[in-house]
Amino acid sequence: MTIKWLKAAGIRALKTAAQTAIGVIGATTVFGEVNWPVVGGTVLLATVTSLLTSLAGLPEVNE
Repeated sequence: MTIKWLKAAGIRALKTAAQTAIGVIGATTVFGEVNWPVVGGTVLLATVTSLLTSLAGLPEVNE
């Protein structure tokens, strides 16, 4: 893993985290109030999954 890979994977993971948070917050408000532990856990899981998926390769990083 290089600095370039870490930066690209981090950016992807951050975007995934933001998209997941928006989706989960929106979905939970339909059922009442936002359950923040559920939002946090879901965002964390999506972020880890994004980083693990990036291990397979990133098209923007030529190694």
